[in-house]
Amino acid sequence: MDNENNLDNDSSEAVAGTVRAPQSNLPLIITMVALLIYFGFQTFALLAERGNLGQVKASQESALQEAQKTQAQFRTIVTKTGELADKGHAGAKMVMEGLQRQGMGMAAGPSATTPAPDKAVTKPVK
Repeated sequence: MDNENNLDNDSSEAVAGTVRAPQSNLPLIITMVALLIYFGFQTFALLAERGNLGQVKASQESALQEAQKTQAQFRTIVTKTGELADKGHAGAKMVMEGLQRQGMGMAAGPSATTPAPDKAVTKPVK
């Protein structure tokens, strides 16, 4: 009988050793929910920022069109003043010299129609 009790105890211990307590997925669930909330918030914030930038761009459109119109008028005035200076008008020559000193005048001759290079070209020193 003692032998039977030992076998019963051994078998119950063996069964208890193989049976595990159910593992909790709570940390994984909390992490996934936190990531979902984080990415949702970031998406919402970016969409709101995109809308704000669209409104700013729309509000600046009229100012940009006015600036382009003013630039076109300035180019026309400089071109006509340059033509007068080429014909020998003293006041127009003085205005063109002043504009060229400030870097806003036209270049003399046929190079006036070609755009200036964006970057200065440096020559290698010997």
